[in-house]
Amino acid sequence: MRAACLSGLAVLAALAGPAGAASLEVFVEGIEPGPGEIYVTLCQGGLTESACPIGRSVPARGGVERFVFTEVPAGVWAVAAFQDENGNGRLDRTRLGLPLEPYGFSGVVGRRARPDFASASVSVREPGAAVRVRLARPLPHR
Repeated sequence: MRAACLSGLAVLAALAGPAGAASLEVFVEGIEPGPGEIYVTLCQGGLTESACPIGRSVPARGGVERFVFTEVPAGVWAVAAFQDENGNGRLDRTRLGLPLEPYGFSGVVGRRARPDFASASVSVREPGAAVRVRLARPLPHR
């Protein structure tokens, strides 16, 4: 009986099709006025470059920028953002790996250690989800 019930659930899941797409609105705060771009990426399963397949950028104008991502597969995501002040397309770091440019993550990520995906993750299940990311500079501006 249990096997029949489980296979019935599998059939229902297959008939339902893939999980629906959602939308995510990202507000990036703490942008410093100046040159460069603001980069925002959506990451799934980790915070490595390969785990962050969806991204956008806009010129840095200072204050707050709004990014809207549509057709995001429903699931658990993290948002990573940084301000590329020198225009090289990446987050510059010291030899020890500390960021030299303003950066931030979604979730409850602290500034003391490298963040992990679990603390930066947010659940995106339906259209209309929103998250705020605050950029911060870990080291004094050079």
